Amino acid sequence: MAPALEDDEIDNDDYYSLLNVRREATQDELKAAYRRLCMLYHPDKHRDPELKTQAEQLFNLVHQAYEVLSDPQSRAIYDIYGKRGLDVEGWEVVERRRTPAEIRDEYMRLQREREERRLQQRTNPKGMISVGIDATDLFDRYEEDFEEMASGGLPHIEINKMHISQSIEAPLTTKDTAILSGSLSTHNGNGGGNINLALRRVTSAKGWGELELGAGDNQGPLLGLKIFRNLTPRCFLTAQCGLQFSSRGVRPGVTTVLARHLDKNTMGYLQWRWGIQSSMNTSVVRDTKRTHFTFAAQFGIPHTFLMMSYQYKFQNDDQTKIKGSIKSGFFGTVVEYGAETKISRHSVLGATVSVGVPQGVSLKIKLNRASQTYYFPIHLTDQLLPSAVFYATVGPLVFYLAIQSLVIRPYVRAQKEEDLEKHRESSSTDIARKKQEAESAVLLMQESVRRIIEAEESRMGLIILNAWYGKFVTDNSRKHERARVIDVTVPLQCLVKDSKLILTEATKSGLPGFYDPCVGEEKSLKVLYQFRGVMHQVLSGDIEPLRIPKQSHRIDADT
Repeated sequence: MAPALEDDEIDNDDYYSLLNVRREATQDELKAAYRRLCMLYHPDKHRDPELKTQAEQLFNLVHQAYEVLSDPQSRAIYDIYGKRGLDVEGWEVVERRRTPAEIRDEYMRLQREREERRLQQRTNPKGMISVGIDATDLFDRYEEDFEEMASGGLPHIEINKMHISQSIEAPLTTKDTAILSGSLSTHNGNGGGNINLALRRVTSAKGWGELELGAGDNQGPLLGLKIFRNLTPRCFLTAQCGLQFSSRGVRPGVTTVLARHLDKNTMGYLQWRWGIQSSMNTSVVRDTKRTHFTFAAQFGIPHTFLMMSYQYKFQNDDQTKIKGSIKSGFFGTVVEYGAETKISRHSVLGATVSVGVPQGVSLKIKLNRASQTYYFPIHLTDQLLPSAVFYATVGPLVFYLAIQSLVIRPYVRAQKEEDLEKHRESSSTDIARKKQEAESAVLLMQESVRRIIEAEESRMGLIILNAWYGKFVTDNSRKHERARVIDVTVPLQCLVKDSKLILTEATKSGLPGFYDPCVGEEKSLKVLYQFRGVMHQVLSGDIEPLRIPKQSHRIDADT
């Protein structure tokens, strides 16, 4: 399949939409659509000088579209590069005499070269900042012992640990990548850091290998090797070994992970770790469009546990998720629950409440901003206090709702309106041209539409009573917004043939007599029509195919 056209090319001159044909249309389909529009726009059919001039312009546009799509070489170039590819004099990129298959192969080669150049410029930075907060004084205070404090008895909240990590990738070739990472940590006044360099090579389509070198002030040099390999289309293996050098000697470590696709949405994992903390772990992960489920069991020293987690994904614009988990082992039992939601185009905010024995109650707040993560674990109490659980649950929710209403939504709305306004300004000239072309087309269609209506009425066929295209406001909460639609009754009736109307899967703004009344916004087509004397109505999305009449569009007389 040919790559999709760029958005601006589709909006400006989509030849497929203009001819109302499929992108896979045959030569016969193209010829039939061309002849139909030629009969409508041929200049010799119009005596009025002004209409004749308008007809010439539209006739030339239709002729240009047919010439491009009916020629295999030109069509291949248009499918790949759009109209601007045809405007290149001599078409320096690819020789026109090549076959469509050769043109597409050449395009893919050029795409790979561009990707290689982009690869050299990309560093893919990733980072994390974690700030641990001790807020146990909020719930575990001894009032009688601190009444004389100079602070006036205010709870004492302190930052007791911090962690900062950052990594960058430096592509050396299309197969080799260098990864530089480092981190700094501090806990109760004691800190340290480390730096690592990894060299990764893609050995084949089935695997890659990575060599890691590291050093730190708390630990000695590190030498590691990691290998990934696809064993079968449904199974892969990861193996990692390392040598940690220290004043106590050399401490080796080995980790292997075997994973297999159990079905379309389920993965099974087996992990074996030998070294300082030896263990065996097995887990099953099921991920669907709406849910994510994990079950894991680990046996090892010092940690042995069972864990189960569940996550539900709401199908909304904010991509909201709610989650819960329970983990029990030699260390105790921990129950966690929380939620996360998208607050802007590149930001996701989440909060999790952790209740455990003997860990107590904690609130964990995480903000993901592009490739950066900000993590704030807040320890509230060492005991299971209902008040701590209540405030950890309700507090973040109330705070988020207030921020969402007062800050986030107004900001996102203003940003969206600003982007739309910029888009409208940049495309205003082209939209004015398309509007003029559409108005001219409607004038030229009048006589043809009159004959079509007479023919359809004589056989109780398809009559378009009203048709509107653009942005409709149906949500009561958006009544303040103004609907922006255009009347397309005449253009649609002109497309009726043998009591049928068929629109292909393409933006309707490119149809004859149409234009985009609300650039950058979601659009629909609403049609009220009569077939066999019965009223019908349908609302169709902008790029959805439409075929009428249909029994499901019928308006019940009782309503």
